[in-house]
Amino acid sequence: MRKDGIMKRLFSPQGFKNILAIFVLLLLVKTLWFVVEILFLPTSGVTQGLKSDAKSLYYRVKLTPNKIAAPRVEKPKVVLKNDGDMKDIKLLALYNDSKVTIVTVMYKKKTKVLSRGDNINGFVLENGGIDFANFSKNAKIYKVSLYSPKGKSKSSISQVESTPREPKPKQSVEKPKNELGDVRDAGDHKIIDRSLLDHYAKNMKEIYKDIGIGEVKNDDNGLEGFRITFVRKSSPFAKLGVERNDVIKSINGQAITSYNAAFGVYKNIKNVENLTLVVKRGNEEMELEYEIE
Repeated sequence: MRKDGIMKRLFSPQGFKNILAIFVLLLLVKTLWFVVEILFLPTSGVTQGLKSDAKSLYYRVKLTPNKIAAPRVEKPKVVLKNDGDMKDIKLLALYNDSKVTIVTVMYKKKTKVLSRGDNINGFVLENGGIDFANFSKNAKIYKVSLYSPKGKSKSSISQVESTPREPKPKQSVEKPKNELGDVRDAGDHKIIDRSLLDHYAKNMKEIYKDIGIGEVKNDDNGLEGFRITFVRKSSPFAKLGVERNDVIKSINGQAITSYNAAFGVYKNIKNVENLTLVVKRGNEEMELEYEIE
């Protein structure tokens, strides 16, 4: 009975009107919301982030130190100086006897005259033989043979354990220069005092203080004489009559085309009584005569 009463109310004309009114009201609300959504709300949706109590995970990175490091200073490289090699030295000529050893060597394209005890590039001249000279350095002996244009000079090395250096011979006390003999003009020749000649023979280095001598080579790079590069004024050589740029061609008929020839004259200088010097001055050759007393 109760169900039939409810059904009759729902399907009665009044009930149907009520239901239709509710649908119309809902349709109006929906239409109104649609208009508001179009006019006032954004076209895209807004996502609201969820609130979380979790803490962010991160690492602390130390990008710069608290203190600036001192700049690193590189130590300069120490360049060790090369002591040189004996192969750089050529033995051009030598004179050797029991008391005296004199050599002419070439080092870095320059010639130099050495006697016992002198050194070149740290190598000390000790003594010599017929065709070789001995140099010492750092307790070692270097044997250097005479240089030959056809074959290169060879050097050998041997260790010296406790060999004492040969003592230098004591030189006799020389007279002062003002007591040495002089050069006198005798007209057609010059007279040279033997004491002056002996003085230069014992002190060869003083020759190069009073006169300069350089090589003169031909087109084949061979030696053809020695050029006088300077003559010191008031020296005995200035009184000999030689001049700057004179080229010494021969002495007593011996052509001076090698250092050995020059040393051959030097070796016998104590025994000669006359000297004939042939020099080329300009384009002419001339003879200079000397007498030794």
